[in-house]
Amino acid sequence: MRLDAEQLTVFLTSISIMLLMARLLGELFIKLKQPAIIGEILAGIILGPTVLGVLMPGFSAWLFPKTPEIQVAMDGIFSLAVIMLLLVSGLEVDLAVVVRQSKTAFLTSFMGIIFPFALGFALAYMYPNYFGINDEKMRLIFSLFMGTAMSISALPVIARTLMDLNLIRTEIGLIILAAAMFGDLAGWIIFSLILSMMGAGGGTLGFSDKILLILGFTLFMLLIGRKIVNKIFPYIQKYFVHPGGVLNFIFILGFLCAAFTEFIGVHAIFGAFIVGITIGDTAHLREKTREIIHQFVTNIFAPLFFVSIGLRVNLLTNFDPLLVLIVVFIAFTGKVIGCGLGAYWGNMSRRDSLVIGFGMNSRGAMEIILGLLALQFGLIQDKVFVALVIMAVFTSLISAPVMNYFLKGRMDFSLRDILDRQMFIISSAPDKDSVIREMVSLAAKKYNIDEETLFQQVKSREELIPTGIANYLAVPHAKAKVSRPVAVVAFHKEGLDFEASDKLPAKVILLLLTPQDKSELQLKLLAEIANKFKDKDSVESLINTDKPESIISALKNA
Repeated sequence: MRLDAEQLTVFLTSISIMLLMARLLGELFIKLKQPAIIGEILAGIILGPTVLGVLMPGFSAWLFPKTPEIQVAMDGIFSLAVIMLLLVSGLEVDLAVVVRQSKTAFLTSFMGIIFPFALGFALAYMYPNYFGINDEKMRLIFSLFMGTAMSISALPVIARTLMDLNLIRTEIGLIILAAAMFGDLAGWIIFSLILSMMGAGGGTLGFSDKILLILGFTLFMLLIGRKIVNKIFPYIQKYFVHPGGVLNFIFILGFLCAAFTEFIGVHAIFGAFIVGITIGDTAHLREKTREIIHQFVTNIFAPLFFVSIGLRVNLLTNFDPLLVLIVVFIAFTGKVIGCGLGAYWGNMSRRDSLVIGFGMNSRGAMEIILGLLALQFGLIQDKVFVALVIMAVFTSLISAPVMNYFLKGRMDFSLRDILDRQMFIISSAPDKDSVIREMVSLAAKKYNIDEETLFQQVKSREELIPTGIANYLAVPHAKAKVSRPVAVVAFHKEGLDFEASDKLPAKVILLLLTPQDKSELQLKLLAEIANKFKDKDSVESLINTDKPESIISALKNA
């Protein structure tokens, strides 16, 4: 099976139009101060059978033909897109923060499964006839499916939303990602059990074998795989062309592990996400390489996947308003309340708990994939499938704006939110101007700020009032053209004179940049930094470590 010249022409035209519409609508929503993902999903609805298929059916049929060859090609592109998106998302995860917040993430995930699952199961079990289930033997299986469909999230949509909102490296973002990962894993395992009960599960692996394999894979990659990757990376960077060798290694390992988890029956995206976490945790991954992967995937492949959500089904056909309303209500109520309570019990504030609840509410293509499989095996009827699709699209569209609403005015970043292992240097600079120049250069390159302007801002502040604090700490700082706080940490073994009140040389120099309109945030972070260095004995123990880079981890956990 291969594409002939006409089919290849149609295929390339389709991809081009999808990218064009995704970019145009994505840019529009960015200008409206909303995430680009909303425009990308709407682009799919406009190009799909819901709008274009009704207004211009002939052109729609030509642009997105149902021929097996083109369908296979499209599905391959969309699968690659979502796998690469999850790989990129994993690269952004700080495993130390996830481990530290494991209690909150677990409670969020647990409540985000139990609460919507119970609602979905109870409704389907009590009123099976309304959903078209007349066979009493299918009642339990269908109820289990509806509970699963209400509880599973869409990790790809969640990850892209967090990227668009600049939350993916924050405490809230990592809690949402970790909780979504646990929840989706549980959801796919439950769905595998449902297929086994129907006799529809493929492959030779039993249910218990799948669980053992996926747990073994996860533990191996996060405990042993991280150390192996950390040892391999320097050799790749030394003996292979950069960044090509590193990029090849990342995608090869990502695709292989995605294939493994797909074989197990827990979906390829899970394997890609775990590999991303494994690789992203190494200190040898250069920021430039990370940025190349991020830009390539989020601007080319990811939009195609989100456009594909709207292409999959006509939202007006088999539309049952009451059924759609019920499904959407259960989905919203179950997920937002469940995850919100879990986050709140995990010691998050009420506002942050609501942000987490709505962040976990995105369903997206994962729900559609579940629905397609259930429809294929005869478990649900068309009207239930359409209700699930509308719920998936609606929750994906509404989550980002609602999160944005609750995040407005929220600039209560803590130091651990902004510390980044990639923004750490060991310096041997001869004086404070030189070390400030080194840190400013690193920040300017990563955040696309004019280096000389930034240096002058920091230097002017330093000349006004020296920023040496006490206990070997100095915090040069300035208000800059950044959307969120930025921290760069330099470790200087001999220490430099920053005119601290206790006359001790600064061995830990922390450059702090904050948004120009957030004076109170700068004061808050400065106070938090000073508080972490108030105990001289602890600081001396810290700066005498054989591994100076551990300062980052110590500062986060202090």
